[in-house]
Amino acid sequence: MKTFIATLGLVALAVADNAPRYEPRYQPSYKPSYEPSYKQPSYKEEPASYQYNYEVKDEYAGLNFDANEAREGYNTNGGYNVLLPDGRTQKVTYTVDGYGGYVADVQYEGELKYESYKPKYEPKYQPYKPTYKPAYKPAYPQPSYE
Repeated sequence: MKTFIATLGLVALAVADNAPRYEPRYQPSYKPSYEPSYKQPSYKEEPASYQYNYEVKDEYAGLNFDANEAREGYNTNGGYNVLLPDGRTQKVTYTVDGYGGYVADVQYEGELKYESYKPKYEPKYQPYKPTYKPAYKPAYPQPSYE
């Protein structure tokens, strides 16, 4: 019985319908007469070269900072100065290259200036005073002795 079922399975596989086969897509054998309407742009990778600096000094608003940077090829040098809220000046000089990455030197000039703390809100304590008078009389009896 097992051989009959196995034989019947093999016959079913042999007679099974094959999937349709499609011919490859038609390729024209001639070259088109038109040319591309654009040309591929050529990009020249020239090393970058620039230099900039700026400075802001406003005594009225309390602003004082500046920055500068120069790049030649893959090497960049620069720095910036910032007036911090605590009165010090933060000076950062940095270099950037392809091998070492970003290397910064941070320095602080000046002394820390902290104002003494003065709280602005001062709560005023007032003891609690009820606004009503009790409407009842004491329930305890008056003493009968003298």
